[in-house]
Amino acid sequence: MKLALRWHVLLIGFLLGMSGAYAADNPTPSLHAEQLAQRPGRAGIASANALATEAGFEVLAKGGNAFDAAVAVASTLSVVEPESSGIGGGFMATLHIASSNRDVFVDARETAAAAVNAKDYLNPDGTPNRDAALKGPLSAGIPGEPAGLAWLSKHYGKVPLTVSLAPAIRTARDGFKPDGRLIGSIQDEQKNLERWPASAAKYLPDGKVPAAGEIWRDPEQAHTLELLAQYGDSGFYSGETAQKLIDAVHAAGGNWTLKDLSSYRVKERMPITVDYHGYKIITAPPPSSGGVAIAEILNILSGFDMSKLDQVHRTHLVIESMRRAFRDHNDYLGDPDFVKMPLDMLLSPYYADGLRQTILPDKATPSSMLAPTNGQDPGMHTTHFSIIDADGNMVAITSTVNYVLGSTFVAKGTGVLLNDEMDDFALVPNKPNVYGLLGSKANAPEPGKRMLSSMSPSIVIGPDRTAVIGSPGGSTIITQVLEGILAFIDGGDAHQMVAHKRFHHQYMPDAVMVEPGAFDAPTSEALTRMGYTLKEREPWGFMNVVIWDRRTNKLDAASDPRRPDGLGKVQ
Repeated sequence: MKLALRWHVLLIGFLLGMSGAYAADNPTPSLHAEQLAQRPGRAGIASANALATEAGFEVLAKGGNAFDAAVAVASTLSVVEPESSGIGGGFMATLHIASSNRDVFVDARETAAAAVNAKDYLNPDGTPNRDAALKGPLSAGIPGEPAGLAWLSKHYGKVPLTVSLAPAIRTARDGFKPDGRLIGSIQDEQKNLERWPASAAKYLPDGKVPAAGEIWRDPEQAHTLELLAQYGDSGFYSGETAQKLIDAVHAAGGNWTLKDLSSYRVKERMPITVDYHGYKIITAPPPSSGGVAIAEILNILSGFDMSKLDQVHRTHLVIESMRRAFRDHNDYLGDPDFVKMPLDMLLSPYYADGLRQTILPDKATPSSMLAPTNGQDPGMHTTHFSIIDADGNMVAITSTVNYVLGSTFVAKGTGVLLNDEMDDFALVPNKPNVYGLLGSKANAPEPGKRMLSSMSPSIVIGPDRTAVIGSPGGSTIITQVLEGILAFIDGGDAHQMVAHKRFHHQYMPDAVMVEPGAFDAPTSEALTRMGYTLKEREPWGFMNVVIWDRRTNKLDAASDPRRPDGLGKVQ
């Protein structure tokens, strides 16, 4: 083992010296020439809330395409699922544009304010101040979702924002019945919401948590969305809304400026692509860590014939691959506009060969042998939705305000719940964030910098079928999407993929998080004998998948059965 690890270190040194960009050009088209003329003829949408899914179909019926439907779904989720996402947060999107057979990654991730100071997130003794990092305006990055929605509409949509935002505006103004998850989230965060008058006014009308079955309205967010619909992103990042945001943030001790808002820009980036046993996975590049980790894991696993392994040894190899990918995640990754990352190394099959040699056939590798650190349990927040339209356009969007109900701070007069994404920076190097993830200086906060994310919106193209996939789940997003991809490659349909029992390892803490029922008793006992610590945990994500079977030209859409509020639908 020591020789293998020493060879691994030498290999890292060699590959770090390699030059070149990991994806300067899209290396291959998504679909082969003979597949380009094929179109599904119907649309499929899967999201975390039935009202959001129906909003997407409403916009399709008005002449919109998948990208317009994405605007409708995301904005409606901002109204009905604020515990997970919203216009006060950001998103990452992997797109396939059918007319040009092109894949694009849209980065609408939040950014740090120009006045960011890491000392603001420390206690007097130098330990992380969890409250400053997670609650109130100091915890919030400059939102990216409004600019991202306007970008999708302007560059890829067919109908104006006034059409694609109309369902969300109507839902916010006329009201809806909050589901059990939203009510439960408000109950859990009631004390934090009560710290800020605008938060209490929005989420605790008459001083109480909304009751099941009551109609709940959000007229201030409706007005903010109307300004976005009328003026595009300038309706959020300048003018009335921007001034209200700045006034509210400053009044509560935050440090945003009007220039921070007006300077925000969406970034288009080249997606990461990886080939695995005849399947092409198109996924998220940095500042998401998800695509790099998924590619690294698949590259390691590609050296094994997984079909010939029993569940114990297959699981063993997947866990060990997860462990190594998350170790690299912690050390190397950050915002590509600020940090030079060894992506050639991390995505190289030769690097994966070296990592594969360090995996013992019948024994767990303690993470302490790779490098000592500390961590906590991952969280289960964020949202994801998947869309394929009748023309074959595809959208995988993962959107977030980070922790449940974000910062719990609502900017007075806007209805906008701000994110708490500053915690996704390595505010204190090698100290875990709320999801237990560690970070280095590569992910340290700087003015205008995007914080690292686990969001992994992905498209998987196989010989006969295509899947659009993603999930919320904090650091488990990466492993959930990985396991969904593997289930798809094994022949699973959309319902089987979203229902698949899950497990997770993120290097530290050195334990395997296991969904109840994922392993039978003999498998659990065998993994324990191999040296694994298994810890059951719930809840477990909210995956949403749409599959296009190109052989039969049929669509299949499914929302995670772990929560009853989602809807996967084809029409």
